Amino acid sequence: MCNLYTVRKSAAEVAAHFGVDAPVQSNAGEEVYPGYPGMVIRETEGRRIMQSMTWGFPLRLKTMSPAAKPKPVNNIADLRKNMWIGLARKPEWRCLIPLTAFAEAEGAKGAKTRTWFSVRDEPIFAWAGLWRDSAEWGPVY
Repeated sequence: MCNLYTVRKSAAEVAAHFGVDAPVQSNAGEEVYPGYPGMVIRETEGRRIMQSMTWGFPLRLKTMSPAAKPKPVNNIADLRKNMWIGLARKPEWRCLIPLTAFAEAEGAKGAKTRTWFSVRDEPIFAWAGLWRDSAEWGPVY
């Protein structure tokens, strides 16, 4: 699954496209990788808001040392798994992840290239996402 996407639009353009009243600036780069900040659109009190969050839910594996940084999990394979089911059932934990394109790795190990995908004739689109507050990184999606 995807571990890289781009948002080649300004915060104002993203806000206008998704009906957000107040665009929010972010320290997110144009290319977004797991473990780094990105922008999401979510709803609170009947209004859409933009918010900067870390892409990926922190996952601490049993084999990791206590000092190791958690692994950012950014793909949901099965909504019935314990990690996702509680969030998926509640609309307040749902969000939109705006993007202009995403990349998939292609090729043999050690010689992979990026293949970029976008939606024809759509300058911006969104993935459906989940978000939550985490003790490790604050808001994550």
